[in-house]
Amino acid sequence: MRIVEFVDADAQVGEGPFWDEREAILHWVDIPRGLIHRTDGHTTTTHVPTTVGAAIPRSSGPGYVVAIGEGFGTVVGDELEVTHPILPRDHRMNDAKCDARGRLWAGSCHQQFSAGAGVLHVLDSELGVRTAATGFSLPNGLGWSPANDTFYLVDSVEHTVHAWDFDLDTGAVDNQRTLARFEDADGLPDGLCIDEDGCIWVAMWGGGSVRRLSPAGVELSRIDVPVQQPSSCAFAGPELDVLIVTSARDGLQSPSRIDGSVLAVHELGARGVPVARYAG
Repeated sequence: MRIVEFVDADAQVGEGPFWDEREAILHWVDIPRGLIHRTDGHTTTTHVPTTVGAAIPRSSGPGYVVAIGEGFGTVVGDELEVTHPILPRDHRMNDAKCDARGRLWAGSCHQQFSAGAGVLHVLDSELGVRTAATGFSLPNGLGWSPANDTFYLVDSVEHTVHAWDFDLDTGAVDNQRTLARFEDADGLPDGLCIDEDGCIWVAMWGGGSVRRLSPAGVELSRIDVPVQQPSSCAFAGPELDVLIVTSARDGLQSPSRIDGSVLAVHELGARGVPVARYAG
């Protein structure tokens, strides 16, 4: 295994890595700074005047669909349009990802992570919004099994990875259960991604590691990374065999030079599954 610095950055909260297979580009964000980064050998950046939890390329047009402080929006060029200002002023969208049909799933939270205030929202391709689940503290990393029959969602404050049965045709979730629960010493579970074997890779904020869980929630392996606050992860590269890990400098008393950078983990012996663009 080999870990390298993929992007030299000083992200306050680097997040939302999205590998676009179509264009061989990594998209990622810096949440509190409102920055959308696009890395394809060099990095270009778009700034929006709000927090941005995730920016997902669109299939039907240019630019991104974005999960932002106010709710949902689109970014084309440098222009932000807030299409769904659905959140109270003291809430914001956090992590977001699209299912295989291109529906955008996003968790929102209270700014102080109040217990039970977090909501899981779904934005369909025709810009309709619905609530899929409620009662979280900090809904975070999310993803689907390779068969698209199980949905996963992290609640960071509760140190928990939840799982649901998932119906791809309808987008319905059912049978919520706790897949895994971490100890305080592990750090906080944050962003996640799924490999072709159905294992769940979870970045551990404050734990300096990424954990690989079996589909049953059993920890199989641990990768220690040279950043204190790994925030999310995604498989990238032509073979989807490179694990990209974002990180954050936010709140660190003594950040190292590499904290806030984007890492690439090579020679893992694992491959990811393709992730979808937004269908709208």
